[in-house]
Amino acid sequence: MNMTLNYTAAHSSRISKPPLKRSASSPFSSHKRRKPISRTASKPKALDEDANDYFGERLEDQGLVTILATDLSLRDVAQAIKYIQGHMFDDLPEAGGFNSVRISEVLRFRKSLPPTVTVTHVHAFMRSPTATAKEVAELAKAGIIRRIVVPGRGTGGSSTSEGLILVENLDRLVRDCGLDEKMAEKFLQELKENPLVVALPSNTFTASEAAALKQAGFLTSSSQGLLSSAAFTNAASPGTMTSLSSVSRAASGSMAAVGGESAIHDAGGSGTASGIRRSSSQFSKGSPINSDRNFQISLPNTGPYLRLVTTARDHLVSLLQKSRFKEMPLYMLRERWDGGIASDDPAARAKKYRGEFTGILPARTKKWKQFYGLTFDWVLAECLGAGLLELFETGSVGRAARIV
Repeated sequence: MNMTLNYTAAHSSRISKPPLKRSASSPFSSHKRRKPISRTASKPKALDEDANDYFGERLEDQGLVTILATDLSLRDVAQAIKYIQGHMFDDLPEAGGFNSVRISEVLRFRKSLPPTVTVTHVHAFMRSPTATAKEVAELAKAGIIRRIVVPGRGTGGSSTSEGLILVENLDRLVRDCGLDEKMAEKFLQELKENPLVVALPSNTFTASEAAALKQAGFLTSSSQGLLSSAAFTNAASPGTMTSLSSVSRAASGSMAAVGGESAIHDAGGSGTASGIRRSSSQFSKGSPINSDRNFQISLPNTGPYLRLVTTARDHLVSLLQKSRFKEMPLYMLRERWDGGIASDDPAARAKKYRGEFTGILPARTKKWKQFYGLTFDWVLAECLGAGLLELFETGSVGRAARIV
C-alpha cells in the first residue's frame, strides 16, 4: 500500500499573540497630513508709544494764543521786566524734603543771578514785536533800560544773546559789587553817556581799571565773541592787514596775502605779532590800553543764568516730544514739569496722615534739583517768546501747548 508523506513545519513552542486591531483615533486620520501654518503673533504696540497720551486723537484747535499777558499793568517793556523777574522762582515748600545745606545752595544761586531777562521772554507778553523793538530803543535812549548783548549765543528768534536790564538795577548792582567807589562812578558815567552802546572802547579805562571791571563781571573781551569772518569784513578798520582790501592788493604767495605776521593777533587771537605772550604786568597800571578792540558790557554770572534758561527750555520741549502728537494740555504739562509732587489740598493731607502715597517730595524732582524751583509759567513764556512752542485753545480741556 503506497502512502504519501506530507512535510509540514513543526509548530513552534512560542506563544503567538493575535494581531492588534488599531482603531482610527480620528475620522480625519486618513487625510494627508500638512505642516501647521506658523502664524506670527501681531507685534504688540510699544508700551511707551502712547504711554504719555491720554487722548486718542489730536486736540481740538479753536485758535492760537498770541500773548500771555493777563495783567492790565503790563503795558510797557519796563513793567514786563519787573513782572518776569518777580515770577521767576517758586517759594521753597515747608515740607519739601530739603535739608539746610540744599536750602542754602538754592537761595545763594538765586541771589547770584543777574536781574536781567531775555528779549524773547519780553515778546511773550507784548502784542507786536515791531512795536516792542521800537519801545526798547526809546527806553534805552531815555536811560530807563539797557541792552546787554552776549555774542555766540545763537541767532534768530530762539537766541539768548540779547538781554534787558533796568538801569536802576544795574546801578545798584555796580555799587554793591565791591568795586572802588571812584571806579564804579566812572563806569556808571560812561554807561550814562553812551546809553545805546553794547561795548566800550578799550582805551576808556586803564589796565588796572579794566582788570577790576573784568574780574567783577561787568566787562569782557569783545574779541572772544567775534566771528572769524568779522575780522576780514570789518568796514570800520579797512587799513588792517586782515581786511579784504589789503589782502586783495597783496602779492600772491607773500606774507601779506595771508594777513601779515600779526593776522592772528588782529583777528582777536591770544598771540602777538612776534608770537610772544605778554603778561598783564608788562602794561603800565596807570596808562590806558592802546588797542582798537572794544570791551563788551556784561553782567556778573551771566553764564549760569543763560545756562539755566537754555536747559529749562530744552527740558520743557522734551516733555512735549514724549507725546504722540507733540501736544499736551497745559494742566498736564504743568504736572510733569512739577514732577508729580504731592498737592497741598485737604484730601492730600488726609491721605498723608493715613500713610497713603500722595506723590514724591519736591526735593527729589528735577524742578528743584536742577532748576532751583523755576516756575512752569516762567519757562512756558520763555519758550513761547523764543518760538519753540505755541499755545492754542481747545475748548474742552483749556489751553494746550504744542511744538512748532
